[in-house]
Amino acid sequence: MIDTKHTFLVFGSTGRTGRHFISLVLKEGHKVRALVRNPEKVEIENSNLELVKGSIIDFENINELVSGVDFVISMLGDAKLQKTKNVNTTFVKRLIPVMRRQGVKRFLYQAGGFSRPYKESLPFMFLVLKNTLVRFSGLLGQHRDNEAVIEYLVEEAKDIEWMVHRASIISDDNSKGVLLRSKTKNSLATFIDCATYNYLLLTDNSAIHTCDLSYYAKQ
Repeated sequence: MIDTKHTFLVFGSTGRTGRHFISLVLKEGHKVRALVRNPEKVEIENSNLELVKGSIIDFENINELVSGVDFVISMLGDAKLQKTKNVNTTFVKRLIPVMRRQGVKRFLYQAGGFSRPYKESLPFMFLVLKNTLVRFSGLLGQHRDNEAVIEYLVEEAKDIEWMVHRASIISDDNSKGVLLRSKTKNSLATFIDCATYNYLLLTDNSAIHTCDLSYYAKQ
C-alpha cells in the first residue's frame, strides 16, 4: 500500500474505525503514536505502537505528542460531549499551530456524511435525514462540531495539507469492497473499509483541501 515507512499520530484509536486503522497501519510496518484516555482498551501489542495516556480536553504537552510524526489523523467522536460543546474544534485549533511549529503538514479529519462542507448545502435527502434520523439520534452536535472544524481548516489552515473524509459508516461487518472518493456519491460503509480508505487517502495529493464523501466502487 504505502511503501515508505511513516509515523502516524492517531486521535480516536479506540473508536470503531480507529481500532481497524491502527491495526492496518501496524500491519503495514508503520509506527503509531496514539493519545488514549484508557490505554487498557487497546488490545494490540506491537513494538511500533506508542500509547500516550490523556484526553484532547486537557492534554498539555501537544508539542511532544506531534514531534517526529509524519501524518496526523483524527477519528474522534463523543456524542455526549459534542451535544453542547465543539470539543473537536477547540482541540483542532490547538493542534494545527503545533503542527506548524513541528513541521508536520498532513492532517486527515474524519467527519460524517451529514456534516455540511464549507459554504455548501447538503442534498435535499441528506437534509431530511439530518433533521429527522440524526436529530432523534442525538448526533446533531457532532455534525455542528465537524462543520466548525471544516470552517476553521478552510479559513485558517490553508498552509496545512488537510483533508476531510465525510464518512457514512453503518456497521462493523467484514469488508464490502473498495471505497472511492466523490463529491456526490456515498455508500453506507463498514468501519474496516473506512479505516482502509483513510489510510490510503493520507497519501493522495489530489485529496488535499477536499471534504469529500466515499462510495463503493461496485455501487
